Amino acid sequence: MFKTVTTNIEEPSFTDPDLQLVQACLQGDPHSFKRLYQRHQNKVRSTLYQLCGSDGLDDLVQDVFLRAWKGLSKFRQSAQFSTWLYRIAFNVASDRRKALAKMRSRNISVEDEQLENLSDDAIGREGNSQPGLNQMHYQDLMQRGLANLSEDHRSVLVLHDLEEMPQKDIAEILSIPVGTVKSRLFHARSAIRKFLEAQGVEL
Repeated sequence: MFKTVTTNIEEPSFTDPDLQLVQACLQGDPHSFKRLYQRHQNKVRSTLYQLCGSDGLDDLVQDVFLRAWKGLSKFRQSAQFSTWLYRIAFNVASDRRKALAKMRSRNISVEDEQLENLSDDAIGREGNSQPGLNQMHYQDLMQRGLANLSEDHRSVLVLHDLEEMPQKDIAEILSIPVGTVKSRLFHARSAIRKFLEAQGVEL
């Protein structure tokens, strides 16, 4: 007797954990969008902070979710909601940085330099007696290093190294090939390393 072999074995498919909430939102359930907000707002906030800094951060987070709410009907449910949301966050960050660049071009200010000198002086006075200050100084250096990167390099470094996103997802968020993600990541890491070494940080 020959045994019957089943050939139509179903492959396990990946289901977006947010899809059910998205569908409920589209059917008029406002509480579902609140759950999406609660699920993703910390990561969105962290990403925006690394890309734009702390100034106006609450408004930026609100802008991201407002755009997501208004554009939810255009969301392709075959895609990942989180990837779509982070693309919105990237666009908000990009708009913010462009607006700040225009403001700086019109208003030359020494505020950043003054803050930098104050921070360095404070660290110098305290020495190594307060590790918390050293940690704050390092975080300040990282923010300054990120600010020195181009928007393309900064975005890839933040999403990959700080937010720990896969390169495939980053490529989709930024609408670039995976190879470009790898190239930008290499150059961004190299630039950050050189900046930190120039500031006396041993790596």
